[in-house]
Amino acid sequence: MAQWTRREDERLLTGRGRYVADIQVPGCLDAAFVRSEAAHGVVRAVDCTAARDVPGVVGAWSAADLPDLPPVPHTLLAKLSTDDAVAGREWPALAKDRVRYPGEALAVVLGEDRYRAEDGAAEVTVTIDPLPAVVTPTAALEDSVRLFDGLSNVALSGEAGEPIDVSVWEDADAVVEATYRQNLLMPSPMECRTILAVPEGDRLTIHSGHQMPHRLRRELAALLGWSPDRIRVVVPDTGGAFGSKSAAFPEFVVVAHLAVKLGRPVRWIEDRKESMLVATRGRGQDQSVRLAADADGRLLAYEMKIDADIGAYPHLGVGLPMQTVWMATGAYTTPRVHATLRSVLTNTMVTYPYRGAGRPEAAIAIERTMDLLARRLGMDPIELRRRNFIPPDAFPYETPTGRRYDSGNYAAALDLALETIGYDTWRAERDRRRHDPDALPLGIGVSCYVERSGGERGGLHEFGSLTVEEDGTVTARCGAAPSGQGHETVFPALVAKVLGVPEAQVRLVEGDTDEQPEGLGSFASRSAQVAGAMFQHVAALLIDEARARAARLWGVPAEETEWADGTVLNAAHDGAAAMSLGDLVRATGPLRVEDRYEAGMAFPFGAHVAVTEVDPDLGTVRVLALVAVDDCGVVLNPTLVRGQAFGSAVQGIGQALYEGMTFDDDGVPHLAGGFLDYLLPTFAEIPPITIKDTCTPSPSTPLGAKGAGESGCIGTPAAIVNAVADALLISDPDLLQMPLTPDSVWRAARAAEQEHAR
Repeated sequence: MAQWTRREDERLLTGRGRYVADIQVPGCLDAAFVRSEAAHGVVRAVDCTAARDVPGVVGAWSAADLPDLPPVPHTLLAKLSTDDAVAGREWPALAKDRVRYPGEALAVVLGEDRYRAEDGAAEVTVTIDPLPAVVTPTAALEDSVRLFDGLSNVALSGEAGEPIDVSVWEDADAVVEATYRQNLLMPSPMECRTILAVPEGDRLTIHSGHQMPHRLRRELAALLGWSPDRIRVVVPDTGGAFGSKSAAFPEFVVVAHLAVKLGRPVRWIEDRKESMLVATRGRGQDQSVRLAADADGRLLAYEMKIDADIGAYPHLGVGLPMQTVWMATGAYTTPRVHATLRSVLTNTMVTYPYRGAGRPEAAIAIERTMDLLARRLGMDPIELRRRNFIPPDAFPYETPTGRRYDSGNYAAALDLALETIGYDTWRAERDRRRHDPDALPLGIGVSCYVERSGGERGGLHEFGSLTVEEDGTVTARCGAAPSGQGHETVFPALVAKVLGVPEAQVRLVEGDTDEQPEGLGSFASRSAQVAGAMFQHVAALLIDEARARAARLWGVPAEETEWADGTVLNAAHDGAAAMSLGDLVRATGPLRVEDRYEAGMAFPFGAHVAVTEVDPDLGTVRVLALVAVDDCGVVLNPTLVRGQAFGSAVQGIGQALYEGMTFDDDGVPHLAGGFLDYLLPTFAEIPPITIKDTCTPSPSTPLGAKGAGESGCIGTPAAIVNAVADALLISDPDLLQMPLTPDSVWRAARAAEQEHAR
């Protein structure tokens, strides 16, 4: 019999997982959406008449046919009010007067199956007068094209830190400046977005692969004008999310609205073509930075200006760049920091959290600039970092941008990364190749990062409960919803450890708003840190309740009872009376405890080192070795944390070398070839990756755990780009903008050759 690493493995790896597309409901209709082929334009007509005559089509609607269709709800980012950004820029579920991004939904067709719905959608005729499109913040800021008449393309401005006096820059021994483009990415989970809405009497059950079921319930209830208890959201098995499945999207609004209107189940399963066109985007920032130091390499000041691409409508993405400015300083003691942002509307799909969500953008900028500063000072980049690390005895540490780092030992992570990769050996090989005209250049890149996990203040809590059955089975419930993190394994194991019972005795129920009426969800690397701490807390409450019940049963004070290995003991009884959980329930009735638990914000960190080999004539980059040392505090399950680190490092490789949206002159993305046009790293492109960890417990939760899911996306990209710059001896960071395609690397190599020749 196979020995499965996780409880989920047997079901998921043998094809017995149950996803939304697997759920069969009698009378279910499938939805197909008619989408704009233009990036920007005025809608003159949407005619669904011919679609309604297609055999098997039950109905077809444009926005004009559904006058009571509500707009898409916008989601606020904690600590920011974005109502003003959204006012006048509401996102319609079906575009009526104007389209603002390629693929925006114009009409919906419902069929007896997806094939008939698609046939009907093909018969809908659309007339759009095209308008000029802008697909970068720089172009949108020129103000020649406005997405909303009478309103600026800048939806929100923000800042962190204090403006820096000009004398600081004038008096510094070294000042470096750089501009960076954080490429626009697609999250690309294995399973695309899904929703199935099933009317059941006066209630509506929603099945969706979603990260935040309680928020989806709340938002849909508000749109329908219902009380939340009339909606049940159930999250079945979900094939990945990476942040892209935590909203109520236009298609969700339409599906729920029509299910209620028709009194029939309606389902939408996004296909890959749709996902590539209209699923959420990540990253997408234009950055300019300035960093100053004294002659000894001590940092004096850091300035960061961000123009962030938030897509066509202000949603959660409008405030997301604040995560970048809050984390601007990274791992370094920098006395003066000022970071500003503008969230800019463009004719692209909305930007939304994608694994790392604002923190990769901060880490990449500061880490690339630290290498630039090291070259300016003639200093080893490793020594420059060590000289400026926040020391371990400085924690908790208040950054100039308002973050309060909980704990850290940044030098220990860097030392372990260098030792693991064999830094001295690779450095000797790099230097040897620099004197060998026949050898391909080799470079070493380092990236040290700090990130925030758990969420923002006001969202650092989770709800949960434990229920004991008569047979002793413990059912653990919480408001989280997994999309591959291994909750079924980690949470029962944690509860079992606290209670002192076998893991098989504990089962987990989550992702169901009827089972757990309140909850937040799974995002921001919060599962172990917040939900895990909650389970530890309610398990302790269960022990207290069990001891109190047994004490009443035995007629003794609770202080005279003890808890050991899932059993209550009467310490004062000569015969050492004992009751198991099952015995206690049979004797005293149902046993259930529940609570809301709030944790603190945590700041995981780490150091990644990459070794790359570059062929200047072909522009190709080969990653020879990658070491990721991450510190997420106390690790609950080393195997799962290792898997998270490995997977996120692969996504970091994707950003550095392969992934990035490109557009034609009309603003339509180049996606005709699917994943032949938008490249993801496959098994063939994954280099040897070594995962290590250090452990600096967080004082913010009793578990000491910090988030572990996003490390590679944050630490890996800058390490790879720095390694390529080191290989080619490139001092101008603008020559190497991600992704490092063969064309861009070839051009950078030519420019470097010309510079060195001068």
